[in-house]
Amino acid sequence: MSQRILLTGASGFVGAAVMQCLLDRGHQVIAALRQVPQTLDPRAEVFHFAQLDGETPWQAGLAGVRTVIHSAARVHVMNDTEADPLAAFRRVNVDATLNLARQAVAAGVRRLVFISSIKVNGEGTAKARPYAADDKPAPCDPYGISKQEAEDGLRKLANETGLEVVIVRPVLVYGPGVKANFLAMMRWLDKGVPLPFGAIDNRRSLVALGNLADLVATCAEHPAAANQTFLVSDGEDLSTTALLQRMASALGRPARLLPVPGVLLQWMATALGKKALSHRLCGSLQVDIGKTRSLLGWTPPLSVDEAFLLAARDYQEKTNK
Repeated sequence: MSQRILLTGASGFVGAAVMQCLLDRGHQVIAALRQVPQTLDPRAEVFHFAQLDGETPWQAGLAGVRTVIHSAARVHVMNDTEADPLAAFRRVNVDATLNLARQAVAAGVRRLVFISSIKVNGEGTAKARPYAADDKPAPCDPYGISKQEAEDGLRKLANETGLEVVIVRPVLVYGPGVKANFLAMMRWLDKGVPLPFGAIDNRRSLVALGNLADLVATCAEHPAAANQTFLVSDGEDLSTTALLQRMASALGRPARLLPVPGVLLQWMATALGKKALSHRLCGSLQVDIGKTRSLLGWTPPLSVDEAFLLAARDYQEKTNK
């Protein structure tokens, strides 16, 4: 059934993919944006707001809306220059989220889907001991703490008002348009740079952009999603070595991987002040999506290799322009 849906962050990496998925499913989408990109799908309506904080007025954008999908956030920052990073994250990720939720309740919105983060669960897992959706949260940084506080506030509001809250915690998201470390990895592989990651025996859960968008749209529609928390991944966990090998294959390049032991890599990275990066490359972070599959009947529509090909083709098209 078609719904009128307000989507925040509709021009972002995740939000733009969610918007396309919703429009393709026949929903009416109101894209809540501070700046309207020229590439915005003309099928979407636009609600313009000036600033995302605890005072943002949402009433005009919420008129007739049945579901809100909240994708906008202050995202994880590697080298944060804020004097008080937690306060900065709270202004956007907690105060702005709960302000939107309270106004949604007043407008008669039935459901709010909140895109949170796996950082609410923690920073890593022992291999073969994945996080589950209902594990006790253990955030370790200001970003993860702010997301947990937003989740807690939304659940409290749901208990008080009857608003249906659905929480989705993605792992690392990749796909066309990806930036940061994943983009750097594709550049290294494309240029044939030898990399010291040929002997990493870890496991990482990833989620393709298309798979995440599909699940978020499902959470807006499915009756069983109400007041649940879901973890999302591609359903196949990879070592860093396997990830690089399969992405190189998608790029049509050989993977020049040197078999440097992971323990040595971590020691060297720590000595160079890159401990967090070494943890992401050598450590494990796995999630169990059994609840997501069983409760929603959801299966990731894209395989890892299909999703890698999409990311690789997008990268190559932009690089060869």
